[in-house]
Amino acid sequence: MNKQSIILAFSGGLDTSYCVLALKNQGYEVHTAFVDTGGVSAEHRRWIADRARSLGAAEHHELDAGPALWDQFVVPLLWSGARMLGQYPMLCSDRYVIVERCLELADRLGTKRFAHGCTGMGNDQLRFDQSVRSLGDYLIHAPIRELQRETSNVRAHELELMAEAGVEVPASSSKYSINENLLGVTLSGQEIDRFEAPADDTRVWCRPRAEWPEGQQEWTLGFDAGRAVTLNGETLDGPVMLERLNRELGAWGVGRHLYTGDVSIGLKGRIVFECPGIDGLMAAHRALSESVQTKLQNQFAHTIAARWAELVYTGFFFEPHKADLEAYLESANRFVTGEVRLATEGGSLLAVAVDSPYTLADPDAVYAQSASWTPEEAEGFVKLVGQSSTLAAKVRSK
Repeated sequence: MNKQSIILAFSGGLDTSYCVLALKNQGYEVHTAFVDTGGVSAEHRRWIADRARSLGAAEHHELDAGPALWDQFVVPLLWSGARMLGQYPMLCSDRYVIVERCLELADRLGTKRFAHGCTGMGNDQLRFDQSVRSLGDYLIHAPIRELQRETSNVRAHELELMAEAGVEVPASSSKYSINENLLGVTLSGQEIDRFEAPADDTRVWCRPRAEWPEGQQEWTLGFDAGRAVTLNGETLDGPVMLERLNRELGAWGVGRHLYTGDVSIGLKGRIVFECPGIDGLMAAHRALSESVQTKLQNQFAHTIAARWAELVYTGFFFEPHKADLEAYLESANRFVTGEVRLATEGGSLLAVAVDSPYTLADPDAVYAQSASWTPEEAEGFVKLVGQSSTLAAKVRSK
C-alpha cells in the first residue's frame, strides 16, 4: 500500500457511504472494513460488500468480532450489571472492537490512516478517537465531522450529495439513524429526536402486543463464575446464546426501551433501543448474584457499576482504570455460579427461580419465618444499630 491508503470503518449506511466518496475525492485509496459484530444477515453482509464496491472502494474487508464483543464487553457488563443512568446498557460498545479490528487491518496493510463516519455532535466520536489514540499512533479522518464546517444540516447535505453521485439511499437511512449489532438495535432521528412517541416502524426485534405468542414462555440460563454458559441446559458460545435470546425474547416484546442521555459535549440524545438478549442475561445474572453475594458486595456493586458504565459510555474503554475495575469484578463473580429461570407472558421478564450451591441461605434462619438467635439478641441489635439516630433525637430536641 502507499501512503495515501486509508482504512474506513464501513457499515454501508448513509454516513459511511458518504465517507467513501469524500475520501476518494480527497485522493485516498479507500479500503472499507465491515466489522461484523452480529445482528446482520448474510444477505445484508453481501449488500454491504456490493455497496462498498459500487462506491469505488479499492478493496472491501469483512472482519469477525462477535467473540471479541462477547468476551471484552458482554462478560464484564454482566459482572457489573451496569446501565448508564440505570437504563442504557451501552449497546454502542461494538465501536471499541470495530476500532481494534480496523487498526489490526491497517497494520497488516501498512497504513497509519483510519477513518470513521462520526459526527461532531455525539459520543461516538469520543469512542472512536480515544480508542485509536489508546491503541497506537494513527492518523484519524472524520469526513462527516469535517462536513459540519460547511453545513449545519449534515444529513440533508449528505442525501443531496449522494443523489448527485447517483447513489441510492435506503428509505430507512433517510428517516432514522439505525445501529444494529449483536447487543441490540438503537434508532434516533425524526419524531424520536423531537421527544414524540416513536412510530410503528421503529420496531425492529421487539414485536408489538398483537403479535405476542399465547400463554407463557420460560428459559433457564446457567452461569459459571459470572459467565453465561448454558441456555435451557445446552452449552453455547456466548454470541450464539445472545443471538438466540434476542430472537426468542424479542418475539414476546421483551427488551424495548426509550432513553434520553446526556452527550459528553452537552446535548440531550434520545433513542429507541431494543436489547432482548441483554435484558434477559442481565436479569438472570442479577438474580443469581444477589443470592450468592454478601451484603457488602451487593451494596458496592451499584457504585462500581456506575463508574464502569461512565467509562464505557464516554469512550474510555481502553483506560487502565477500567481494567482495574474489571479485576475486582472478576474476583467478585467467582461464586456467581448456578441456574436462573426466566419467565414472561409478554412485554416484561421476571427471574422466577434461582438455584446455586453458593446461595447464602441459613436453614435455621428464614426471613419472616424462623431465626437462629434469641429475641433478646434481636432487641439488643436493634437498639445498638440505631443508637446514633436515637442520641441525635435526644440531643436536638432540647
